[in-house]
Amino acid sequence: MARPSQYPLELRRRAVRMVAEVRPEYDTEWAAMKAVAQKLGIGTTETLRKWVRQDQIDAGARPGATTEESAELKRLKKENAELRRANEILKAAASFFAAELDRPHTRS
Repeated sequence: MARPSQYPLELRRRAVRMVAEVRPEYDTEWAAMKAVAQKLGIGTTETLRKWVRQDQIDAGARPGATTEESAELKRLKKENAELRRANEILKAAASFFAAELDRPHTRS
């Protein structure tokens, strides 16, 4: 299971907005991201780059799975795993009870 982000959602949103605001002041988008990451104490520029790319995907400016789609896929995968486990339990129980029914019983 993925660990929760050490960065609050509001900080992530603020960082993405700041990159968009300061981008014209820098030669490259990476330079803008690096400056913002340093100002806000974000561990690596790559972390901020991922946030910016996901924001672009969510806004429809870049192809990819949106945050909502990713969350739904994660939920469905979890549900699928639970259903597979339940199915295995039911198969084992059915085998057990079928074996009990096939066993000859002695009457006293």
